[in-house]
Amino acid sequence: MKNFLLKTAEVVKFIGKTLNHFFRPPFEVKEILKQCFTVGYKSLFLIGFTSFIAGVVFTRQSRPSLASFGAESWLPSLVSQAVVRALGPLITALICAGKLGSNISAELGSMRVSEQIDAMEVSGVRPFAYLVSSRVIATTIMLPILVIYADLIALFGSYLTVNSINGSSLRLYINEAMGSITYLDIFSSIIKSIFFGFAIGVIGCYTGYNASGGTMGVGKAANSAVVTSMLSIFIIELIVLQFVTLIRQG
Repeated sequence: MKNFLLKTAEVVKFIGKTLNHFFRPPFEVKEILKQCFTVGYKSLFLIGFTSFIAGVVFTRQSRPSLASFGAESWLPSLVSQAVVRALGPLITALICAGKLGSNISAELGSMRVSEQIDAMEVSGVRPFAYLVSSRVIATTIMLPILVIYADLIALFGSYLTVNSINGSSLRLYINEAMGSITYLDIFSSIIKSIFFGFAIGVIGCYTGYNASGGTMGVGKAANSAVVTSMLSIFIIELIVLQFVTLIRQG
């Protein structure tokens, strides 16, 4: 219990230090833009491909159940709500946790064990702002954008599936799909994707920045970043879901 509390205190202190550097000039604008490119553009294909497959699979899996109740026309509404509320954000966050979380942790861990971070501190460079804050800002900004992109790709895959089955037009599909989505669905999806991005960035940076033990330590840090990030994503999803449910019931 003592070790757990000490570790929790270290993480909270790390988060506080990260947030403090968010608003303390000078800002590492070039590094932030570079990390945004790495986080966003280089993840488009993987997230797009996975989202497209998820949209197709979910549509095909849901259709028989709806057809058995004579409610096949509700398929676009069902898919759009599932994608926007949960499927899109979760797929994007889990992919980014595996791809970005491990990459950030391994990169910073390698710099830590090779004493590059120590050299930056001695030379007067602000390593925390340059290495940590820039990456956390990038993941926090880019995750909501990637989630919107994933939602659109998943819905496009769903439309192609529906169109191949009953020849439904794109306009009809959009009207049925968008008609069931509320502003609360969109707002909650964006909000939790911001928290997802922040959690992935902070956890990846924390495990890498505090890595030790040579190359084996770097591997452990990367593995810890992925596992902890994925666990945090599901916890955040559960918490946001409870708040959204309370708002809907109110």
